[in-house]
This record gives sequence, C-alpha cells and structure tokens, in this order.
Amino acid sequence: MTTSVLRTADAWWVLTADGTAARVATDAVTTGQLLADRAAVDAAAAGPGGTAVASLDLVSPVTAPCRVVAQMTNYVSHVEDSGMNPETVPLTFFRKTSGSISGPTDDIVRPEHVRFLDYEIELGLVIGEPLTVGDTVTSSTWTRHVAGLVITNDVSARDVQLPKTQFFEAKSYPTFTPVGPVLLLLDDAELRRLPELRLRLTVDGQVRQDSTCLDMIYSPEQALAALARFQRLDTGDLLLTGTPGGTALKAPPRPVELIGALLPPALKWRKFFQSQAKNPHYLQDGDRLELTIATPDGALDLGTQRTTVRHS
Repeated sequence: MTTSVLRTADAWWVLTADGTAARVATDAVTTGQLLADRAAVDAAAAGPGGTAVASLDLVSPVTAPCRVVAQMTNYVSHVEDSGMNPETVPLTFFRKTSGSISGPTDDIVRPEHVRFLDYEIELGLVIGEPLTVGDTVTSSTWTRHVAGLVITNDVSARDVQLPKTQFFEAKSYPTFTPVGPVLLLLDDAELRRLPELRLRLTVDGQVRQDSTCLDMIYSPEQALAALARFQRLDTGDLLLTGTPGGTALKAPPRPVELIGALLPPALKWRKFFQSQAKNPHYLQDGDRLELTIATPDGALDLGTQRTTVRHS
C-alpha cells in the first residue's frame, strides 16, 4: 500500500486515511535517514491524523545535499520534438547540482542573464537500497533500488544550455529543480504500475505537456542497470527519468537546420535565438505552473506542484 510522505522545515508528515496529515515521530533530518526509519513512517500512517494538509508549509521531500542524476531525451514525443530518431537515441545521463532543489510551491527564479526559460515535467525516482558500481540490475531486482516517486520540474536555461553544449550550468541554478509535494513510497507491485502514470504540466491553465510513462524509451530498470556500470547512488538520491514532448524548445525545420549548420557558431546561435524570441511558450515573469503525476484511478498520486516564475 502506498504511503504519501510530506515535509515541512521542521518535521516529516504522512497522509492518513481521513485525508489529514500525521506527524512522523522521527529524528530523521535527511530523506535517506527517513527511509531508514520506516517503522516510524508506517506507525504514523496507521494512526490518526488531524492536521490539515493546507495548513502545512511544504518543502521538498528530497533533501540536499544528494546526487541528482537525469536521463536525456527519454520520451518518444520529446525525441521527435528535438528532431531526433527515437529508434536510435542512446541512453545518456547528466548531473544537476542538488543546490537547484526547491519546494513544491517555491518561486522559480529566472537569473537576470537568462532569456529563454523552459519547463520539463519529470518523474523522479528516489533511491531506496543503494546502487553500487558493479551491481546487477534485473527485472526482478530493480524495484528494490527505488523507495518512492516524486514530481520534479527540470527547469532549463536554453540560451545557456545550447551554445555551451552542456547541461550542468543551464539546469543547476537555484530553484531549477522543484520537487514534490509528495514522496510516494511504494511496494514492488505498485512500482510495476509505473507505465500507467500520466504526467501533466500546465502554464497559466494551458496544457503544455500531457503524456504517460508508456512514452518512455528506456525504463527505470534499464536506466539503473546502465548507471550501475559507473555511478553509485545512495538512499535518498534522486534520478530524473526524462520529459515528454511539449517543452517550449523544439528543433527547427530541417531546411533551417541545414542552413544553420553552414554558419559560424556565434552567428548560428544568434539567428536561432532571434527566431526563438517569437516563441510565446518560454516562461515569463508571473507565469503559474501546475504539475501532476498520477494513475487514472488515483491509486498512485504524487500530488500537485504549483510554482510561479519570478525574474531576479
């Protein structure tokens, strides 16, 4: 049975059967420590609640510092938006700093030098049993490495990312990884319902991204098996699993791309961003984002993340 964990600055909470929150009697400070104290979590979930969730000032249920690893172009729809072939796209990763983690209602702060701010709803896997280099990950063992799921938004500064051909800076500014509100703890059988999850992101009420995990190219099992070749993950670390199509950034038409390839890099990117300036989907000051991830029957529900864009 799922357990919905919430966090405030001074406590951990779980949702109870009556829809209210119960405080977890634990000394845990980090997500990893909380996951090691499952007895306290289970006891709180089984007991009475009484605290209205709306009265809680929620922060990210994933604590920093931690490792934040992200998959690239892992949904068919996003790969096609990016002008690539889903049948040949490789399984690749990049890192984000955990200093980019923020809460589920915190503002997303656009740095002054960034013009093209983009959104990417992603299903986040919170690591349970540590993954060590050399581990064998199979269809029957991958779920032990996943304690739970969270909503994440992989916010991206496209005008930093593309000309520099790197992701770390462009996706690691403070507030560029909103997480939560819920850390949904699941058992093995529940994790295997992951393909049913629907990811939905709106901006000012307009649907921008709407897809299920069936659109994934590489499964969590495949991702964890690949990471086990070179990257240790500890309890409480975070793995982002890619985003569906619908982001503001899309590949230019093929003829434009061919012409751009003939230009000097500085001129090419200047022309590209001149064209992107006409794209109304990049995030603007005051834009309100709402993100949800859930199964159609509501049995797995990661809550609703609501954030607002602010210019620094």
